[in-house]
Amino acid sequence: MSGVLKNPEHTALLVIDIVNACCHEDCEDSSIGITFEKIREMVNGRLLSFIDDYRRRINKNVIIMGLEPWTRDYLPQNIIRLYDENPEAANFGEEGFEEEFYRIMPADTDFVVKKNTYDCFASSELSGYLEQRGITDLVVCGVFTDGCVLSTIASGFSKGYNFIIPRDLVEATDLPICQDMQKILLDYTFPIQYGKVVDSGEIFAGEDE
Repeated sequence: MSGVLKNPEHTALLVIDIVNACCHEDCEDSSIGITFEKIREMVNGRLLSFIDDYRRRINKNVIIMGLEPWTRDYLPQNIIRLYDENPEAANFGEEGFEEEFYRIMPADTDFVVKKNTYDCFASSELSGYLEQRGITDLVVCGVFTDGCVLSTIASGFSKGYNFIIPRDLVEATDLPICQDMQKILLDYTFPIQYGKVVDSGEIFAGEDE
């Protein structure tokens, strides 16, 4: 077994927000610089095959985190207030296409759950799943590195979970400031404060094919 996964039987893969709203070109807003080219490259180039390999080579504790409709009817009051008071942050969506998964096909064994805020641990369903299976360690993939990924890792660490972050399986929008923030998180903040940052191939090092 690879030295990266210290407790594989107590480890789960958490895939965050690979949905159209965060990936699909139809949901981009180039007028404010929000485009997802790097995200699509990550999903299509590495993430899809990694999820399959994880199920086959490590275990079937795979959690696919999606979104409730990102509308006033579903969002908590603090996000609604943030958007109302800060037009630059406003990001209300439309129910339907936006929250459908992008390219991911959950397996029958996957645990699929939705959230209506940035932090995955705001979902009691997720917490219940982890506790029921004795999960202590999480491999985190998905988007956005500087948003929901960051929020989830910070929250989960405070709850006692251990984190492994494959640097090539998290991604931010194409905005230069978001890419700069991602680099700081991966090079410094995550490894210093929250967990181990590795290349995705290291997860399977030493595993039998």
